[in-house]
Amino acid sequence: MTASDMASNTFPWLTLAIFVPIVFGLLVLALGRDDRPGLTRGLSLVGALAGFVVTIPLYTGFDSSTAAMQFVEKASWIEAFNVNYHLGVDGISLWFVLLTAFITIIVVLAGWEVITSRVAQYMAAFLILSGLMVGVFAALDGLLFYVFFEATLIPMYIIIGVWGGPNRVYAAFKFFLYTLLGSLLTLVAFLYLWNVSGGSFDIQTWHQTKLGYTPQVLIFLALLAAFAVKVPMWPVHTWLPDAHVEAPTGGSVVLAAIMLKLGAYGFLRFSLPIAPDASHSLAGLMIALSLIAVIYIGLVAIVQDDMKKLVAYSSVAHMGFVTLGFFIFNTAGVEGAIVQMISHGFVSGAMFFCIGVLYDRLHSRRIADYGGVINVMPRFVTFFVLFSMANSGLPATSGFVGEFMVIMGAVEHNFWIGLLAATALILGASYSLWMVKRVAFGDIANDNVRALTDINAREFLILGVMAIAVLYMGIHPKPFTDVMHASVEALLQHVAVSKL
Repeated sequence: MTASDMASNTFPWLTLAIFVPIVFGLLVLALGRDDRPGLTRGLSLVGALAGFVVTIPLYTGFDSSTAAMQFVEKASWIEAFNVNYHLGVDGISLWFVLLTAFITIIVVLAGWEVITSRVAQYMAAFLILSGLMVGVFAALDGLLFYVFFEATLIPMYIIIGVWGGPNRVYAAFKFFLYTLLGSLLTLVAFLYLWNVSGGSFDIQTWHQTKLGYTPQVLIFLALLAAFAVKVPMWPVHTWLPDAHVEAPTGGSVVLAAIMLKLGAYGFLRFSLPIAPDASHSLAGLMIALSLIAVIYIGLVAIVQDDMKKLVAYSSVAHMGFVTLGFFIFNTAGVEGAIVQMISHGFVSGAMFFCIGVLYDRLHSRRIADYGGVINVMPRFVTFFVLFSMANSGLPATSGFVGEFMVIMGAVEHNFWIGLLAATALILGASYSLWMVKRVAFGDIANDNVRALTDINAREFLILGVMAIAVLYMGIHPKPFTDVMHASVEALLQHVAVSKL
């Protein structure tokens, strides 16, 4: 632990960020009952708000001038194997801790009236999942990371399998098996790193461990098996549309806004710094897979007739931008990719909530079942259009900032790669606005649409807060990039130095 790390270890804010939502989740399970939904929902909201409040000091007390880990906590966990309860955040992970806690509040409010059976179990699953995901972003011990990383599968599996659609069991099994099988190779890589680093699971020690080229390639590929599935990258993306279509609204919001980021974060924390030479030599493969996701999956999104599937495929395309940014190895690319991850959390979460609003009223996600919604839901369509524009990368929205930075970084790396990446802006506008046109505008299509009611105060609050986040980040992204800049520069400097 460095002097900077020691200095920042003043109060266990990260432990609170992890365990406050988990403890409240357990309280909701213990005290909540379906015949007392008000108590269950109220306690869940208090837990979500408390989980967010304890993350605020992480931002207000963060020193953006250093790349060192801050708010570090360390205690022995399994002494026999030198496993520690070791937590900390830097400019890369801080925003994802805050985003996770923020989205949890949105999810609790989103299920406020919609979930009427097993309310306590539903809310508890999301609170516990929130704490586990914060643990992934805060873990500085490899085994601790792996425990949190795998544990996140359990609540999401339950959420999809219990409260999902007609094919929920199939979707839940597919989600679980894809992500679990990919992660098993990661455990093998971690055990190898423990062995060659002198019996240490400390991630920062792994960063400094010198490895030969062949071990680096094998470790990179083992980590890729887990992180590519989680992102998800083409061609291991097929579980995502099924999971999104069958998941309840809250499940889709968390899946898109946070869980996809776990894989992308893994590249930054493990693949790049531990295997820098392999990362450089395999960058062409990663860039090719990313561009396929951006272009091909964007075309696939255009032809979807289910709104959730369309947005799910658009998530794959947008996450292709993220992995592209990582592997062009310049500041604009990596920072743009991280900004895109944060923005995608707001935009995709809002898009799935909008689709949930329509589904709660009409019980259909098929685009053909709608038309002329603006005539009966003008307030809703205002938000729907805004988020669709952000999904397209409209300037002054958060969706533009990350994509533009990645494109600029790609052009700096190779003009033709940047040009291919820029086609995503056209494709994004195509599938997003084509969906909006058919759903929202024109004459009222049928009596079911005519009977729709506009959003209520709760839905307006959720969409309003998300809209403020999307616009603020789009107009003033500097606070976001300032926090991550020192850590990104340190990462790029580390990756640029050959470990051979």
